[in-house]
Amino acid sequence: MNQILKRTFLPGLMAVSLAGVTLVPAKPATADDQVIRDAAIGAGTCVVTGAIRRRGTVLRNAAKCAAAGAVVNGANGLRRNPKKRSIIQDAAVGAGTSAGTRAILGGREDTAGDLLDGAAAGAVINILGR
Repeated sequence: MNQILKRTFLPGLMAVSLAGVTLVPAKPATADDQVIRDAAIGAGTCVVTGAIRRRGTVLRNAAKCAAAGAVVNGANGLRRNPKKRSIIQDAAVGAGTSAGTRAILGGREDTAGDLLDGAAAGAVINILGR
């Protein structure tokens, strides 16, 4: 009976402890919190805009604008004065990245919608990032 319990519960216990250690860290070690925040804002924005437009899957919409959020954050870091953010530039960077990511991911052609989603993500990141 003891061997049966060890063979049944030990692999599950090891998997859960490994997942707890690797997948749920208390604080990201290498990633910048600002990049993660902007990627999450972008992903959430595209999920909402995709649902409103009834286009794309939740996962694809989240992926394309999470990338847009990270690139908008990077573009803001490259500016001479990162505190002075332009909503037009952020929307343009988000739109371009969203359309480019959709081209990489594949799927139905909806370039105007991808541009709209990315622009919305860039604008929301700009507004919430102040």
